[in-house]
Amino acid sequence: MSKALVIAIDGPSGTGKSSVSKAVASRLGVSFLDTGAMYRALAWSCVDAQIDLGDADAVAEHCRTFDLRMGMNPKSPTVAVGERPIDAEIRQDAVTSVVSQVATNLDVRANLKQRQRDLIAQGAEATGGCVAEGRDITTVVAPDAPVRILMTASEEARMARRSKQLKVAVASTRSQIVDRDRADSTVSQFTTAADGVVTIDTSHIDFRQSVAAVLRVVQEVLDGDPELSTSAG
Repeated sequence: MSKALVIAIDGPSGTGKSSVSKAVASRLGVSFLDTGAMYRALAWSCVDAQIDLGDADAVAEHCRTFDLRMGMNPKSPTVAVGERPIDAEIRQDAVTSVVSQVATNLDVRANLKQRQRDLIAQGAEATGGCVAEGRDITTVVAPDAPVRILMTASEEARMARRSKQLKVAVASTRSQIVDRDRADSTVSQFTTAADGVVTIDTSHIDFRQSVAAVLRVVQEVLDGDPELSTSAG
């Protein structure tokens, strides 16, 4: 029986993992899941519903019931709560500045991790595979994924990339990069590779080279596992 090609990619902010993961999924013709967007969606939904983010129980209860819908086409991934698209809203400072309060809630993490596993399975069944990226995909959400990669980069490279994306000064991105990583690292390990996880350092390579590096790792796994090769096409 053939196995789905699940590719788990972890890493801190600013390593390029989201854009690289989408490109890799597009190249392979498989689904794509941005797990970080799920935490952002919950943060947005809590703010929209006027739920106190400091009330861990209330946030966890809202998480259990909110209607999160993730579109997994890597060429046009979408995020919605109910019928309302919130792709732009979850990238705004109002969400970025509070998302760690949601992401460090252990009950929330338990709920969203199960949702992530379900989405990965659904995406893999639909397309033969799924690229899932986030903070603890390689170790907790999909530790048995055939391909597991940790993308890293120096703090300087990460801040430079994020400032370019946001078109702001490098110094103003520090809280988004360093402070958020520090908060999230209290509940998730995403700075060092676990056993069996391949590390790709993107500090001194560009986007195209980063995509190629991931695809090389994928091809090595495919070459060594005929069952994966047949399912991935």
